[in-house]
Amino acid sequence: MSEEQKSSQTEDVKVDEQLEDVSGKGLFVSLRVPFLSVFTGLLIGAIIIAVSNAEVVAAWKNLFQDPIGALSLTWITIRNAYVALFEGSFGNPKTIVQAIGVWRDTGETRAVLDALRPISESLVISTPYIFAGLAVALGFRGGLFNIGAEGQLFVGGLASAFIGYAIKGLPAYIHLPLALLAGISAGAIWGAIPGYLKARTGAHEVINTIMMNYIAFRLTDFLLSGPMARPDGLPITPEIAPSAYIPALLPKPVRIHYGFFIALGAAFLVYWFLWKTTSGLEIRMVGANPRAAKYAGVKISKNIVLAMGLSGALAGLAGANQVLGVDHRMVRAFSTGYGFDAIALALLGNSHPVGVVLASLLFGFLRGGAARMQSMAGVPVEIIRIIQGMVIIFVAAPAIIRGLYRLKEFRSEEAVLSRGWGS
Repeated sequence: MSEEQKSSQTEDVKVDEQLEDVSGKGLFVSLRVPFLSVFTGLLIGAIIIAVSNAEVVAAWKNLFQDPIGALSLTWITIRNAYVALFEGSFGNPKTIVQAIGVWRDTGETRAVLDALRPISESLVISTPYIFAGLAVALGFRGGLFNIGAEGQLFVGGLASAFIGYAIKGLPAYIHLPLALLAGISAGAIWGAIPGYLKARTGAHEVINTIMMNYIAFRLTDFLLSGPMARPDGLPITPEIAPSAYIPALLPKPVRIHYGFFIALGAAFLVYWFLWKTTSGLEIRMVGANPRAAKYAGVKISKNIVLAMGLSGALAGLAGANQVLGVDHRMVRAFSTGYGFDAIALALLGNSHPVGVVLASLLFGFLRGGAARMQSMAGVPVEIIRIIQGMVIIFVAAPAIIRGLYRLKEFRSEEAVLSRGWGS
């Protein structure tokens, strides 16, 4: 090998090392704002927990007489609240280990199932978050603000419930996919309508998806009060056939089901579609710069409708998952705001499937532990909502985080966080 070739190889290695360094630095910079936002949200939550406790407030009134007592009580109050939140989200590690020991010694599974129930509930809550978060994130990548995920989730649930209870006698390997497909199709149609209106008439998708939400809510009320109501008149649908159930992963009382793994598969498919296919590239081009995309020969209208349709399909799948995997029937207000929270999840996850999954798990575990935090530590569940709200504010306004922690602004950081807000 000549000296010139060796020199060339050395330069190539140096370039590769620099690229890896830049890539790693970019990843770190992209993650630091969401991470610090979560940390700051928990910090502010701790302050609110302390000031909302009457005993802590009384102790601070006597700060100069007993400063150690005031600080100690504050620390204990905050620690107990967050320990209860952790145990409500993940379970008590000591209890889990003891339950596993009992299972190994006696073969009794009840204690293990009880110990795993908290983490199971957190994952059950996280699952529709993942679907709905992916729905909004895909819209963001296409430059579209799909605020109608909640309505698409409702119609997806309605369609899956109908197929689930109205069709009988099918084997599970046909009935379950059919019910899922019904939810996906209903959500896709509900999402594609505002996409078509934007593509053909220029009508803004934010206004139209909000209106579609109202139509979906009232349509649900009408159907559950009449055509789809249970024979006894209650405003819920009949229970779906067991052949349409999404199978449970473990026996009761654990409610985790295979829908969680379907959600992870959906996240992988969204990543593959957006970053590995021509259609995904075109959607991202339209979202990043519609004029440049049009100049490059990309059909803007087609990609708007496609992005909104796929976004709606994912939101519809969230509703189908909830009906087929958890509730096994459709009830009024069966969603506790998954579609609206999805906007925050997409934002927190930088509109990337991996980020959305992580953000969904965070929100799911926070909500999963909120009830125990209230029952064990006496802290209202609304504190969790406040923490979530603070996290969203900090992610939406990264200048606050950069100012608080004296961080330098990274050029691509702002581009990632702001990309995709309705255009």
